[in-house]
Amino acid sequence: MKMRFASLAIAAGLFLAACGGPAATTRPSTAASTAPSTAASTAPSTAPSAAATIAPTAAPTATPVTEPTTPPASAPTGLSGNVDIHGSSTVSPISNAVAEDLAAANPEFSYFVGDEGTGDGFELFFCVDGGDISDASRAIKEEEAAICDANGVEYVELKVAFDGLAVITSIENDAVECLTFADLYALLGPEADAVTNWNDAEALAQQLGSTTDLPDAALSITAPGDESGTYDSFIELALGDIIEAQFPDDPDANEHLRTPGDIYVASANDNAIIQGIGGFPTSLGFVGLAFAEENLDTVKILGVDGGDGCIVPNIETVSDGSYPISRPLFIYPNLGRAADNAAIGAYVDFYLSDEGIANASDVGYVALPAEELDATRAAWEAVKP
Repeated sequence: MKMRFASLAIAAGLFLAACGGPAATTRPSTAASTAPSTAASTAPSTAPSAAATIAPTAAPTATPVTEPTTPPASAPTGLSGNVDIHGSSTVSPISNAVAEDLAAANPEFSYFVGDEGTGDGFELFFCVDGGDISDASRAIKEEEAAICDANGVEYVELKVAFDGLAVITSIENDAVECLTFADLYALLGPEADAVTNWNDAEALAQQLGSTTDLPDAALSITAPGDESGTYDSFIELALGDIIEAQFPDDPDANEHLRTPGDIYVASANDNAIIQGIGGFPTSLGFVGLAFAEENLDTVKILGVDGGDGCIVPNIETVSDGSYPISRPLFIYPNLGRAADNAAIGAYVDFYLSDEGIANASDVGYVALPAEELDATRAAWEAVKP
């Protein structure tokens, strides 16, 4: 699998984003991953760590310098200008790979790819006219669209790939192989705040129909926070129906998992999540499938039973829809900015070309079926400047 990502460096409490450079490790890493705090990035050893969330940072003022790579044959040439991208840490590896290809063929083209999380990407950057493109691991919410509208930000939604959400634990955890939606609700849902041991969740899970024997073992959770589209997608796909049944009169109950606390470290940084899961033998969390598959030396992917038996996520089960926690991935170009900056349109054109869209598969995601890719291309052609 081709992995091409920019590296992350953290020094003296400051971070520098170097876009387009070679990956520092073999695990997915984005051009401007927000540096995790100590609580989020340091895996627990003998006891779960304190909660932490990752705060987004502003875009850098300096233009990143790209290192030369071999340009793809289909990349346009003669392009100059900068493209500023924010949002999902799940989508950012695709967007970074596309930008890297384009920069290789165009020395005057520069870019920034952030990974602040889908929600923060929309609310702190894109919808306040603070970015050219927003990466998103879910569709834009009504309240986010309202912010865009209030600020005169016009956009188009472009689906670019599919992803499965992998439920993960440490490779040392041989007591768990598959979890039902009921198990996940009892461990991670809004009624789980008192659960500090896996077995604490068994009674509620079995009331909801599970037959899983949950182990008598300490529970340590590292998972996305509510700024992340992965967090939103997990609630909607895995827990939404149970939450609605448990809280029929509370329309806000489906907006959160258990409250981050002593055993739930919330992070928008996928690599911090992987580190937290790998660092505790009976951990639990969830992350995009591509990140999990790149770290099978430290994490184990669990099967998930959404009602039709236990299914393990992989390219086949995500693409055929049999894996129950799957989702589409999107980019949202700012049409007003694209009208004033030819680099944005050229970037999206190349993104949706055969070679550009192939980056989604190259970095571990599931390609769109031909008819859905055609629909995405048509949506862009209908509105592009």
